[in-house]
Amino acid sequence: MRVGDKPFSQACENNKDPILGVIRDVFADAGRVVEIGSGTGQHAVHFAPHLPHLIWQPTDVGDNLPGIRAWLAEAGLTNVAEPQALDVDQPAWPELSGDGTFSANTAHIMSWPQVERMFRGVSGLLPAGGAFCLYGPFAYVGEHTSASNARFDASLCQQDTRMGIRDRQDLERLGEEVALDLEADHDLPANNRLLVWRRR
Repeated sequence: MRVGDKPFSQACENNKDPILGVIRDVFADAGRVVEIGSGTGQHAVHFAPHLPHLIWQPTDVGDNLPGIRAWLAEAGLTNVAEPQALDVDQPAWPELSGDGTFSANTAHIMSWPQVERMFRGVSGLLPAGGAFCLYGPFAYVGEHTSASNARFDASLCQQDTRMGIRDRQDLERLGEEVALDLEADHDLPANNRLLVWRRR
């Protein structure tokens, strides 16, 4: 969907304030946060003014960068860095620095190997104690948290069998393998969660 010359996500509009309520505390001491999969750019332009103490670094695949730049040009923010091209399938990630990382609604549209690469990449760029916040729907020990999430998972698998809602326990184990320790699991509206890891 587009609004004027900008891409638009209603989901971003719906979830931006609940997410901000959590990350405001998680990133209270951060100086630079790297967003993995910035999508339309709506989260970047909403979060940055509320987190003026840090620099927000958007990233996404190259095709999405023009849309992100359109949002940033309209917002005129001084604490958002130039969006960088990042594809988790790249053998080597671009040179990115940050003491925090954030990603929303990405794990369920990636294949599991891509999720693994995202976690390895995040672990590689974070310093000890740096936080990784991952937002989206998650399952628990193979069970969905709502009927709507079960339907959503089925629709994802119909589109592409490699996609699907991830199980929190699988993500927790993956984090442990790459020195990311699960610190918190926040319940947010619309059957979504925000998981927080810390770099060991």
